[in-house]
Amino acid sequence: MRAIRTRGDICLIPAGMPDAWVDDDASSSVELRLPASLLRRVAEDMGLDPDRTGIEPRYSFREAQIEHLAWALEAEFRAGFPNGLLYSESLGLALAAHLLTRYRAPVEAPRGLSKRQLQRVIEHIEAHLDQNLSLTRLASEAEVSASHFKVLFKRSMGLPVHEYVMHRRVERARALLVRGELPASEVALEAGFSHQSHMARWMRRVLGVTPKSVVRSRA
Repeated sequence: MRAIRTRGDICLIPAGMPDAWVDDDASSSVELRLPASLLRRVAEDMGLDPDRTGIEPRYSFREAQIEHLAWALEAEFRAGFPNGLLYSESLGLALAAHLLTRYRAPVEAPRGLSKRQLQRVIEHIEAHLDQNLSLTRLASEAEVSASHFKVLFKRSMGLPVHEYVMHRRVERARALLVRGELPASEVALEAGFSHQSHMARWMRRVLGVTPKSVVRSRA
């Protein structure tokens, strides 16, 4: 599409959206790139879900507040940032907050592990709960990198993988204690804890009770 741009025209282009233009005549423009981390921070401060919040694309419109903040940032850049990082960050935060207030668009929530991937990972965790589980091994079950796996697992289960594993160990320990066939020290090892005190700490954290309380409750 061919369009004539004049001073004050604004374009909002979300990250990842292709866009290009050609200037027929000599001209100048200010291009601002807001880091994703900044938008996430402001979204969280506004009580929004940062994974489901973005900026809608808009072209060739005018908005005095955006123009004012953009020129202020441009002037600070050209002067060599004489007012320091705090001033520049304040302008960036103000711009991000304004954009998320006036030009917010919902985005599709990031996808987690597929049903098949999640099933394989959970089955592996349950089968090896009493062992020293490896992040690399769990990631290989999902056929993704370890760093990517951590993100995808949390999106799928709502918990970091380490916390999920510890919650499952607590549940296994509780079931074994209720059964009453093993002493608490052996229950801890069967559930994958390094020792009895380790089990007790996590049981208090997850269930709010001690192993002794669980044992007494079966009477």
